[in-house]
Amino acid sequence: MATGNKQQQGFVFTGWHMLGIMVLFFGTIITVNLIMAWNASNSWSGLVVQNTYVASQQFNGKVAEAKAFAASGIEGNLTIEAGRVTYRVVDAKGEPVIANDIIATFKRPVDEREDFTLALESEGLGLFVAERDITAGQWIVDISTKRDGTKVFHQTVRTVVAGGAK
Repeated sequence: MATGNKQQQGFVFTGWHMLGIMVLFFGTIITVNLIMAWNASNSWSGLVVQNTYVASQQFNGKVAEAKAFAASGIEGNLTIEAGRVTYRVVDAKGEPVIANDIIATFKRPVDEREDFTLALESEGLGLFVAERDITAGQWIVDISTKRDGTKVFHQTVRTVVAGGAK
């Protein structure tokens, strides 16, 4: 009593389907990880300090120095426009700070290829200038003010230069 009618079965999940799901799942994870690793290695130098051990030993001294400068009341004002960098330094009373060595180090937040150091020249009491076109974008400017070799003031400014040199 054989009947010639076959019943149609519904969808059958086979090993090939499972293989396809696993390849798509793990392929997506691996692809995303490779893209993220490539972006991380090409967008940030990874270098924050030259020697982390030495930096850790200097940390407490730098914190104490920063607190002393903050308590001194000395303030600096950095202006960057039209190819001219201007830095004005005044004490707590608003009097100009006398200094003879102002060094400004311009650093990009995530890349060191465009970093440079700029020496500012005195243009009157408490006013220091330098001529240089600064490319547009974000900069961290580390400014060291010295008088006769002794650090009088230190300031780090994060700024954005709009419409600078292309």
